[in-house]
Amino acid sequence: MQQWLQKHHLRWKIGLIIIFGLLFMANHVMAEQPNGVKTISNWEMKWGGPDDKIQDIITSSVKDQWMTIESGAEMPDKPKDVSTAWVRIQLPDQLPKDYGIYIDSIYAQQVSVYIGDRLLNQVIFDFLYDEQRSLLPISTEDGGGSVYLKLQTNMDRLGIHSDIRLDHYTSLTHTIIFRDLQNIILGFAFLFIAVIMLICSFFLKQKQRASWISLSLIILTLGTIFLTYSPFLYANFTPFGALILNTFDVSLAVLLPSLTYFFEKIFDNGKFKWIRIFRKFQIGYSAFCLILMVFNQLNHYKFIEIYIFFSLTLLSVIMIFQFILIIGLSIVYVIRGNREAVIFSSGFAIFALMGTFDLILYYTNNQKYQFFLWKFGVVGFIIALIVILGRRFAINQEQMSNYSKELEFYNHQLQLSEKMEMISSLAASVAHEVRNPLQVTRGFLQLVAARTDDKNKEYMTIAIEELDRASVIITDFLTFAKPQLDELVELNVSKEISQIEGIIVPLATLNGGRIIVNVPPDLHICGNSSKLKQILINIIKNSIEAFQVDGQIHIWAYEKDEEVFIHIKDNGEGIEPIQLRKLGEPYYSTKTKGTGLGLMVTFRLIEIMKGHIEFKSQRFLGTEVIIRFPNMTVN
Repeated sequence: MQQWLQKHHLRWKIGLIIIFGLLFMANHVMAEQPNGVKTISNWEMKWGGPDDKIQDIITSSVKDQWMTIESGAEMPDKPKDVSTAWVRIQLPDQLPKDYGIYIDSIYAQQVSVYIGDRLLNQVIFDFLYDEQRSLLPISTEDGGGSVYLKLQTNMDRLGIHSDIRLDHYTSLTHTIIFRDLQNIILGFAFLFIAVIMLICSFFLKQKQRASWISLSLIILTLGTIFLTYSPFLYANFTPFGALILNTFDVSLAVLLPSLTYFFEKIFDNGKFKWIRIFRKFQIGYSAFCLILMVFNQLNHYKFIEIYIFFSLTLLSVIMIFQFILIIGLSIVYVIRGNREAVIFSSGFAIFALMGTFDLILYYTNNQKYQFFLWKFGVVGFIIALIVILGRRFAINQEQMSNYSKELEFYNHQLQLSEKMEMISSLAASVAHEVRNPLQVTRGFLQLVAARTDDKNKEYMTIAIEELDRASVIITDFLTFAKPQLDELVELNVSKEISQIEGIIVPLATLNGGRIIVNVPPDLHICGNSSKLKQILINIIKNSIEAFQVDGQIHIWAYEKDEEVFIHIKDNGEGIEPIQLRKLGEPYYSTKTKGTGLGLMVTFRLIEIMKGHIEFKSQRFLGTEVIIRFPNMTVN
């Protein structure tokens, strides 16, 4: 999954740029005033009854019942016992051909439009939604006439809350199409992303799936809210209006607990029980609201006031509490240095900032401004959530990789320890049983060699040498099986290395090489002198045997982080990476006639002296051995 995200990273960026571009274009087209557009400066309004007829309104001579409403002024509040309002709009005397009249915001569930006594259009919402738009064609013959609107509702709002515009019908058609283009683009973009994420969730591990699906639900419900919030769907798909409205309520009911659950999985992860309790409360409350919605519809909206109280009034209070809770906890995590909390807070700050700008523009434009910046804030917030989830996946992937490496290392160490234990027991028993017969055989060979001729004496000497070599191997076995440091004393590293120079320098010279030693005199470790010399001689002899032309060994030491480091570096033939990983394993050797016991003993002695050994090598360039011991002066 992580590789797939990395592979398609550029495509996601391009997609986001296209979405933002379309949104800005939609907003520009929506906000742009077409050439020749006119605004009706005022109209008249009166409260009426549901049984009022258009003929009675036209012939009515009572003038004082009509209120003059100036464009941009506040609409009068609807009286509680009124459900009908009439609006009269006076058209100009001269109207060009193919003109139209457009009202952007009408609050009513039923709108009937007349020119004179002729019914032009009627839209009825038999569900709880009261925001409509109206676009009507008018002809030159309608000039000087009046347009009547009968507005009816069972809700709290009633009237026209926007300018009334006159323009060419084609231009107004473009305006009404682009009016909701932002919501449509954002809605379908979010839905597409959410569906892709839900499909990808099948390929994730169970530990990652919960946070991934919760974020998918957040994006899915926000996309649905963008679409179902727009009056475009209700105006063009009126028979499905109740279903669209219910989809909005369901999306909101799923969004809030999903957001809390995502925050809980990313940041809290069970640390605070009351967050989990609040999330469970939200799930229960959302389920209660959905049951109440179904019950209300089955009873033909008889309990509409109860439903509005729980699904709007009380839910708004819960949302405010939820946002305060999330913001407060994210600030706490930011103070603690949590980078994901910084990203989350930044995304939420973008959302809040865009919403604030929208409110400022709304009030500075006499409340005629159409909110749109908050949508970009939502996009920024969602991007922040996706970044957080991607970062968490990357961290989990890195942790899994580290755990895998550690598990492999400890498994290797366990296998090696088991091998060492078996070999140690076997080596100790075999060495004790074989050493005595070898010594007896060597003694008799010496006696026979003293009494035989020169020819047989040469054979006897060879046999004794081979017995001595076998004895050395047995001694290595015993050292490996049961290493013992007879005496632990303070050792001066410089002095110990200078004492073995007399052995290793002539050996290096005989093999056509040289040794360079650079060890400070004030480095001290705790150990056994003879065993330390055995360790160094074994390693240096291996370097000498790896000499090529103009062989060289560089030995240096220093103190760092309360440890003494000893480096032995040669320019020999080097070791392959595969061979390098096997060094120190039982009976493994890079030499054709080697037993591997030398390095096994070296590793064991270093371990007993609480040290560590590390090999670095490159083929045909040489090998470097790094040995670390605790610094004696620190202890």
